[in-house]
Amino acid sequence: MSENYFHVDAFIGAGLRGNPAGVCLLEHPLATEQMQAIANELYLPETAFVWDEGGMYGIRWFTPTREVDLCGHATLATAHVLLSVVNPALHDIRFRSASGELHVTRDAEDRERLILDFPSRPPQKVTEPAGLAALLGAQPLEVWQATSMLVILEHEAQVRALQPDIPELIEQLGCGVIVTAPGDEVDFVSRYFSLDRSEDPVTGSAHCTLMPYWVARLGRHKLHAKQISARGGELFCELKGERTMLGGYARIFLRGEITL
Repeated sequence: MSENYFHVDAFIGAGLRGNPAGVCLLEHPLATEQMQAIANELYLPETAFVWDEGGMYGIRWFTPTREVDLCGHATLATAHVLLSVVNPALHDIRFRSASGELHVTRDAEDRERLILDFPSRPPQKVTEPAGLAALLGAQPLEVWQATSMLVILEHEAQVRALQPDIPELIEQLGCGVIVTAPGDEVDFVSRYFSLDRSEDPVTGSAHCTLMPYWVARLGRHKLHAKQISARGGELFCELKGERTMLGGYARIFLRGEITL
């Protein structure tokens, strides 16, 4: 049995390569163990598995080692495939996921830009953990906590210069770490060190925590962001109540078949 497969770069921008994701179009869901094995074989930051449930698509996301409950860039990648290859006439897509129903629409002013409607994950301010500055190599201004830890630095240059021992950082803190600061050319920049003990190129779900913080700080609900990893990515974000809108572009790098 063969399944359609796409390798897609998501949240790309001018001079930015975005985050690669695998997209597997299934006729029906596979066993969890089989999806995990495929994701491990592909060894991309995330692989999305999607199938038609009649009016809505089921979706699950896997890193090479574990399933996750929410993934922005792989959802953007999947929507791009569905809206550009499977059914270009559609204006929007709805997904059923572990994080509830997710809605992706074309931008009203730019059909190539897709808008993800995700749940917000507002952070709470916490006391700076002992040893955090040493682990990061920079002194935080503030520390907040949601699903991941949110560390605020003063300048973009500090975020760019970070060279932490990522496995040690995650081992000591026990959660993913988002580091952010005001941007030189955009509203804010960030980097994300994940539970997989590596740096994620572009992390849509992290912006579900970043946006509540930056909207409260800047007083505007629409913000332009970049994730300044080695590959780099661009996001056009809006906070709407308890939802975070994540806008971005994607492109298909290759397509083929996975033989099961």
